[in-house]
Amino acid sequence: MAQPTNAKPLMLSDLEQNLDLQFQLPDPDDEKIPEIEFQQQIERAWQVCDRFDLQTDIWRGQILRAVRDREKKRGDGRGTGFLNWLQDREISKTNAYNLIELANSADTLLENGYLDSQDVNRFSKRAFVETAQSVPEVQQMVGDAAKRGDRITRREVRQLSDDWTAMTSDLLPEEIRAKVTDQTIPTRYVAPLVRHLEKLPASHQDSIREAMASSPDLDTLKQATGEARSLSRYLESAAQVQALDDMDIEQALEEALRLGCLNTTAEIVNQAAQLEGAIAKLYTTWKRLNSLSERLYVDTGASTPNLRTMLKSLERLSGEDIEFFFGDPRGDKFSRTIRLKLEADLALDTGTWEES
Repeated sequence: MAQPTNAKPLMLSDLEQNLDLQFQLPDPDDEKIPEIEFQQQIERAWQVCDRFDLQTDIWRGQILRAVRDREKKRGDGRGTGFLNWLQDREISKTNAYNLIELANSADTLLENGYLDSQDVNRFSKRAFVETAQSVPEVQQMVGDAAKRGDRITRREVRQLSDDWTAMTSDLLPEEIRAKVTDQTIPTRYVAPLVRHLEKLPASHQDSIREAMASSPDLDTLKQATGEARSLSRYLESAAQVQALDDMDIEQALEEALRLGCLNTTAEIVNQAAQLEGAIAKLYTTWKRLNSLSERLYVDTGASTPNLRTMLKSLERLSGEDIEFFFGDPRGDKFSRTIRLKLEADLALDTGTWEES
């Protein structure tokens, strides 16, 4: 994303005018300093570092964005020049794009008038990122607080975000919103429920809303949050499990709900998704080990007996028949030998467990 033309850039002068980088750390050996005062001085020093770190990362993001955009227009179209620029400075691609996103967020907050450039130094880095990821209404409330001179931490941003969610979400029954309004139910309990409900189909949202409307208290809210969390985890995991492609996921979910074993069902599906991922990783790692072993065998000869011995030892992992032992080396406690057969046509044929 290019920098908005009407957004005021964050310049070094902004930092110099609005952020005092001078601080003194208290002597940790000075017993005359009361503990409260010591902690206050430490917190002030930490805030300076936080704010400077945020401002520096925004500038770095702006620099990286300029280099990337220049390469887009004048490079080879594959981003090679930008990647080489990152490599020369030992910057990972992931870190680079995180910094660019931070710079884009700063531009958005400035362009929309939620912040002035001098307000940025009132944020901790994590609070700034949290604000940039919030809905516009929360950004406005946080920006107003910063303009009043308030110190903005992640806790304040989350509190405002939770308040807004609890008061405005259509996924909550009116009975719950009334409890939030009169502060009978804290908003910190409501926001997680809404986040989980957003991931569910309408039919499941309705059933949870009905349960809360009939008994709008904190215990019911906590129970509903747990159920919504398990439901969302079940649906998310089930969509990733190839073994479940030929079945009706929703019907299985209904049966689990009817029998009261939703948590167990969700965990089974989650473990199945992890196992399929582990199998895929196992195969790709096995193929890589195989390829490297063959290359090393070709590149070496009889003059490297130790390397040949190493390759011979690794055949128990690089061959089609894999054998691996784990557990207590002495065999006194839990120990197992796992044997698997992997075939080059991508099929995982058999796997057996045996006692050592």
